[in-house]
Amino acid sequence: MNHVTTIFKKELRSYFSSPIGFVFIIFYLLVSNAFFFFVQDFFRQGQVTMRGYFAAMPWVFLFFVPAITMRLWAEEKKMGTVELLLTMPMKEWEVVLGKFLAAFGFLAITLAFSFTIPATLMYLGKPDLGVIVGSYVGALFLGSAYLAIGLYISSLTENQVVAFIISLAVIFVLLLIGIAPVWLNALGTIVSVCEYVSLLSHFNNVTRGVIDSRDVIYYASVIALFLYLNVKNIEARKWR
Repeated sequence: MNHVTTIFKKELRSYFSSPIGFVFIIFYLLVSNAFFFFVQDFFRQGQVTMRGYFAAMPWVFLFFVPAITMRLWAEEKKMGTVELLLTMPMKEWEVVLGKFLAAFGFLAITLAFSFTIPATLMYLGKPDLGVIVGSYVGALFLGSAYLAIGLYISSLTENQVVAFIISLAVIFVLLLIGIAPVWLNALGTIVSVCEYVSLLSHFNNVTRGVIDSRDVIYYASVIALFLYLNVKNIEARKWR
């Protein structure tokens, strides 16, 4: 695991080695807070809840998470450092896992800075902390799935913009099939399949305050699948 730790530290440090990482965090917090307090008109709702904040999170993540992952492999390929990286005495899965954990760490740090919202709610009233904590856990599961998808897409191209756009498109489709109007007139079996495959459906389940093992297994499966595909793609490149 020493190699995983080395890659993790290197990649996480790269997010903060320039102002881009700090700008990203600030911009995310401004957008999410503005949406929660003003767009959803929190002060007129009369309810001390973060339900609206987490309801918007899959769509906010849709634009922010691909921006986190788009450079992880694409930049290595464009700069030509990926060949050097793959000649080092470490397994492909160690490199992939290290990059994934670094992206996850950056996302977790970004989410942690949103503590001002639950702190504000606690000042104004008595929110259901169990639901809030469960929703944050769900957000980490959702974000991890986005990260795994984005990391794999980044390994397919050396253009960061292309990686961003394709990641956004793939994630958008996996969200869209969970929205009722898309499959409202479909057969019952198709509806069930679409609902299970959708990233959105499982996230909505978690934000109700109950973490079901089926939702955990789903997210773990999505993450494992795309990390596996990432490893196989890097192995194929190494042999080429």
